[in-house]
Amino acid sequence: MEIPNIYFPHLGWSFNLDSQAFSFFGLPVYWYGIILTSGIILGTFIACYIGKKEKLDPNIFLDFVLYDIVFALLGARLYFVIFNWDYYKTNPSQILNIRQGGLAIYGGVIVSIIVAVIYTHRKKVRFTHFADVATYGLVLGQAIGRYGNFFNKEAFGGYTDNLFAMAILKSEAKPPISAEVLSHIKTFDAFGAAEYIQVHPTFFYESCWNFLLLIGLLIYRKHRKAYGEIFCIYLVGYGVGRFWIEALRTDQLLLWNTHIPVSQVVAIISIIMGIIGIVFCRKKCKIKLK
Repeated sequence: MEIPNIYFPHLGWSFNLDSQAFSFFGLPVYWYGIILTSGIILGTFIACYIGKKEKLDPNIFLDFVLYDIVFALLGARLYFVIFNWDYYKTNPSQILNIRQGGLAIYGGVIVSIIVAVIYTHRKKVRFTHFADVATYGLVLGQAIGRYGNFFNKEAFGGYTDNLFAMAILKSEAKPPISAEVLSHIKTFDAFGAAEYIQVHPTFFYESCWNFLLLIGLLIYRKHRKAYGEIFCIYLVGYGVGRFWIEALRTDQLLLWNTHIPVSQVVAIISIIMGIIGIVFCRKKCKIKLK
C-alpha cells in the first residue's frame, strides 16, 4: 500500500499530493499557481455576473482584473517578503520565486483596494458600488485559493486531535514546524513506521469561513441600505475569521522584534475600518438602494 502524504485520521481520508502538477517544455507547473488562477477566473466570473444584474458593464471587472493582477501579486509577495526579511535579506535571489507559494493575501487585498480607487476614478464609476460587486469575486477567489496551501502542505496550525485533524507526512511538511507539533509525532498502523505531524488544517477553516461569508453576502445583497455596505461587511467578516484562524497557525508573519502576528493586527484594523465604513455609507451615501 502506498503511504499517503496527507491523512485525516478521524475522517478516513487519505491523499498523495504532489505540489507539481506537470511540466511544460521542461518548466514545472505547480498546483498552487493553477488553483490561484482558477480562483481569479471564477471570482471574475461571479463579479461580472452580479455586476450585470446591477447595471454595471461586466467589462469593467474584466479590465480591472487585467490591470490589477500583477499589482495584487506584487503586493501579496511584498507583504510576505517584508515580514520574512530575516530570510530574504540573505537569500535575495528567492524574493521573486513565488511558484511554490509565499503570497500573503492581505498584501494583495490592500494593493487591490488602492488600484480599485484609482481605476474607478479614471473610469468615472462609483467606487463603493464597484467594491460591493468586486467583493463577491474576491471572497470566492480567496475560498478557492486556499487549497493551493493544501497541495503545498503549508499554512497549517498547531497540534490538534479534533474531527478535522490533518496528518502530514513529516518529511514533506513545509516548515516552519513548531516544537509543540513535533512533540506529538504520530504513526498509524496502516502506514507502518511513517511519521506524521497532526495539525489544524487552517487552510480548510479559512476556505469554509470564506464560503460562508460569500453565502451571507449574497443573501444580504438585496437588503443592503447603501453602496459600499457589502465591501465593509466583508472587511468585518473576513477580519473576524482571519483573527481567529491566524491564532491557530504556526507560520505566522510577525511584526518586527515582537511576537505579534501582523495579520491579526491587520485583521483588527480591518474590522474597525469596516464598522466605521458601514456607518459612513449608511449616513453619507447619496444613492440608497431600493
